[in-house]
Amino acid sequence: MTIDTKPKGWTLIRQQTKDWSRPALLALIKDLHDASSANRDFLQARFQAEDAGGEALEMFRKRIVEQFFPQRGDGKLKLAEARKAIRDYRKATGNIAGTIDLMLTYVENGTAFTREFGDINEAYYKSLESVMNEMAGLLCKEGAELYPRFRGRIRHLVSYADHIGWGYGDFLREQVGFLENEFGG
Repeated sequence: MTIDTKPKGWTLIRQQTKDWSRPALLALIKDLHDASSANRDFLQARFQAEDAGGEALEMFRKRIVEQFFPQRGDGKLKLAEARKAIRDYRKATGNIAGTIDLMLTYVENGTAFTREFGDINEAYYKSLESVMNEMAGLLCKEGAELYPRFRGRIRHLVSYADHIGWGYGDFLREQVGFLENEFGG
């Protein structure tokens, strides 16, 4: 039995490209950019990582909003797609402020969808709660200084979600209360 010791995956790519010239690397990046919209989004976000309110953030925000309130037709509510937009943005940029902004956009639009179209189901609210919980954790661990920037939007969620079933309004009230206590609100 022989063991294949040839490099694979990232190791192979790194070995192959270690001596490439700058123009060759730029050509590869261009080819990746042109190969798929996911690559284009990733590259655009990566190179705008420091611009927390830039084009990349708005592009990912649109992907979230489209699941709830598309330009045409009814919301598809593909929550996994909306959550993927948040993950993709964070992976591409590492920008905590933008990630929190997108998480809040997800919860706000999910809440607005319920207010406009009525009660959904438990799984729907669990998804909204999960993102809100994730956002609170991110604020506590890495973004405490960002809380004042998002305080108004976060506080608004409590009154906006009032009277929504499945315990969702209560959950938001508890989370917002926790954040207000944590950050001296």
